Amino acid sequence: MQKRVAIIGAGMLGLTLALRFADRGWKVEIYDSAGEVGGLAAAWKIGDFVWDKHYHVTLLSDLYTRKLIAELGLEGEFEWKTTKTGFYTEGNLFSMSNVFDFLRFPPIKTIDKLRLGATIFYAAHFAKGEKLENIPIESWLKRLSGKTNFEKIWKPLLLAKLGNSYQQTSASFIWATIQRMYAARNSGLKKEMFGYIRGGYARILKRFADVLKQKDVIFHLNFEVLNIESNDSKVFVKGCDRIEQKRQYSNGFDMAILTCPCSVASKILPQLPVQERLKLDSVKYQGVICASILSRRSLSDYYITNITDEAPFTGIIEMTALVDKSHFGGNALIYLPKYASPDDQIFDKPDDEIEELFLSSLERMYPHFSRSDVLAFRVSRVRQVFPIQTIGYTKPPMKTSLPNIFIVNSSHIRYATLNVNETICIAERFLAEYFGSPSLSS
Repeated sequence: MQKRVAIIGAGMLGLTLALRFADRGWKVEIYDSAGEVGGLAAAWKIGDFVWDKHYHVTLLSDLYTRKLIAELGLEGEFEWKTTKTGFYTEGNLFSMSNVFDFLRFPPIKTIDKLRLGATIFYAAHFAKGEKLENIPIESWLKRLSGKTNFEKIWKPLLLAKLGNSYQQTSASFIWATIQRMYAARNSGLKKEMFGYIRGGYARILKRFADVLKQKDVIFHLNFEVLNIESNDSKVFVKGCDRIEQKRQYSNGFDMAILTCPCSVASKILPQLPVQERLKLDSVKYQGVICASILSRRSLSDYYITNITDEAPFTGIIEMTALVDKSHFGGNALIYLPKYASPDDQIFDKPDDEIEELFLSSLERMYPHFSRSDVLAFRVSRVRQVFPIQTIGYTKPPMKTSLPNIFIVNSSHIRYATLNVNETICIAERFLAEYFGSPSLSS
């Protein structure tokens, strides 16, 4: 008899799991509360154009992503480009795109530049993530880079990404960030390049969904899962259709895999023992407010601009420094992310208040920028984006104590930053560890 698996979450992780199980003969059903697939990789309309709701980029070294894209038949649709990096500090915008820019960087002295460069080189080539789990990020960076570099460079960047939680974060976080920056060089490639699929993730996700439907995967979108229970033989998914407001119950699955955040999994698994639930609830997440701006004019030619000055957003991502403007009618697409704890009051601010806050700051930072150039402004809010790697952080087990119920999510990323490539990697690692991928028993 054909086995059945329920996958909770239609993001890239859930879709990858669905593909792998369907290819091995399982009957797959996917549940998601959103009205579209993609999760954090979903697309939306900005002005008259459709593009990613959050900023995404593929590196040459993102081998899991590139392999999956090839499986979907889109490998020939990649565009690759070398981009530039900006640094906004002390009221000025500087290039930090190469070694020469770094050596000319005015805000820090030569000796501090040497220490900063040595820190990055050491983290990229010699440091081991597992040895940094119990070391506070502040003490590690101060020891390697010095107090001046920490106060002028590292601390503002950590506060922007993690808030005050950086004080409880392990040094493995910054190690993972640097590792991704240098992944291509470490893998033998001469230089790193950024890439995207023509049409963005909207095109990838449409193809992904079409492929899964051809494999008879069933999608339950706009579906809120209320609880999941199991006995020794079957797993039952109970929930509500958010459009028709009708409660639905499954006939019983052989397995359920939850790809939602840990606290959500804890809530919808009422049979979990107390200690197991407490473990899930203890995972601390960071959320994001991400504004998309469609503008007649670019801010700069930098793909990413890091900010050490006080600003209402974490950084600036000029997507059209990578993606050809022809995708947007000759206009610029700019992302302004603001990372914050899930209970931060910024999540409750109305869109027009965030728009005023963000645009007024851009006008101060870029004299040539005028809000009259803004054609569209949209705000995405996600309260739980990535777990913070606190000191001594240990991953929750993927296999729960409940029969045939698994939790597989971003809390299982270890020694890496959250991105699409690592998300796909989690799915592949889960299959290999628990089902002996590439062959699943059917």
